[in-house]
Amino acid sequence: MFQSLLNAWRLPDLRKKLLFTAMIIAIYRLGCYIPVPGVSVSSIKEMFNTGGVFDFYDLFSGGGLQRVAIFAMGIMPYITASIIMQLLTMVSPRLEALMKEGPAGQKKVNQYTRYFTVVLALIEAVGFVFLFQKYGAFPPEAPLTALRFFLIVLTLTVGTALVMWLGELITQRGIGNGISLMIFTSIVSRLPSGLQMLFTMNPAYWVAMGVIALLVVAAVIFVTQGQRRIPVQYAKRVVGRKVYGGQSTYLPLRVNMAGVIPVIFASSVLLFPVTLAQMVPWGWTQKLAEWVGPNTWWYVAVEVILIVLFTYFYTAVQFNPIDQADNLKKYGGFVPGIRPGRPTAAYLDRVLTRITFPGALFLAAIVLLPTALIKGMSVPFYFGGTSILIVVGVALDTMQQMESQLLMRHYEGFLK
Repeated sequence: MFQSLLNAWRLPDLRKKLLFTAMIIAIYRLGCYIPVPGVSVSSIKEMFNTGGVFDFYDLFSGGGLQRVAIFAMGIMPYITASIIMQLLTMVSPRLEALMKEGPAGQKKVNQYTRYFTVVLALIEAVGFVFLFQKYGAFPPEAPLTALRFFLIVLTLTVGTALVMWLGELITQRGIGNGISLMIFTSIVSRLPSGLQMLFTMNPAYWVAMGVIALLVVAAVIFVTQGQRRIPVQYAKRVVGRKVYGGQSTYLPLRVNMAGVIPVIFASSVLLFPVTLAQMVPWGWTQKLAEWVGPNTWWYVAVEVILIVLFTYFYTAVQFNPIDQADNLKKYGGFVPGIRPGRPTAAYLDRVLTRITFPGALFLAAIVLLPTALIKGMSVPFYFGGTSILIVVGVALDTMQQMESQLLMRHYEGFLK
């Protein structure tokens, strides 16, 4: 492991990517500490440390919301916009046609997603200003004027757009998925305060939480690395005087092909309406927020259903059995015992559907079981399965990308 890290550091281009990623993450963390002008931070402390939706939102913003920083809304508006755009591509013929145009169409869809992110961020920023006012963040000596309202909304919206841009920079020029690394950094930054609170409790809880965490991490790694290998045989082809093909290989289908994305999507979908419900000062919206808050069983139940649905949805986005079968047929490959073309596509779809279901149930169980245990032990909920799943999943994905970079240069990778 340490020798592999040393080898990665010795490579100039990989070292530049690592330093660039670290620099962007440092900028992101700095933005989580720069306060928005005109808001009394001490007045909104009662919003947090109650296990409600704002604690969960604060977790994904790395503590930025509690500090009312310029990055207070984090990356959540972008994730919500991405979910909605991906759903629209399945029902809108125009967006579906754009997605099939290749890189140019994908670039156009990404541009729409960015615009939509700014709109969602603007709506959430307005809601947060009214919420801050409700909790007395604007004292009589510094009331909420039209200019101050505009300044706060503009700062929060631009902060979200900047976080989105920083995440895309990491994806393009750094190591790993930028958006996932942003969430990973936010969760990890909250662990010291959680550990400090944990150490004030009974030492028996330390051991129990440590065992639970280790078991969850081991299970996440085991399932994430698990795959179903479909044997593929390539027929021999004679081109001129050379003979191509004739070898046997396999097509790896991962049990958890969607990774940690369904968990992030489900959390984002549930956070957005609950947050808006608490921002609107109506009686029924307040009851809705209490009914489906992160510390309720209704929230957990809905999250489990959404995780299963998003796992199938994102797996279908990533892996198209028809395209894969056509590519195999095009290059002379076939699955032994299965005819090329549509029968191969049907076979791949059937296998993928069967192995995705236990993968989806695993994601839901990781989110549900630790949460149930933690609620009984009264430990801060950000040690729950969602946080561990995101941290381990993103860490594995980043390590695999670094491993691929090392293997291209004939070094041994991290994962042996």
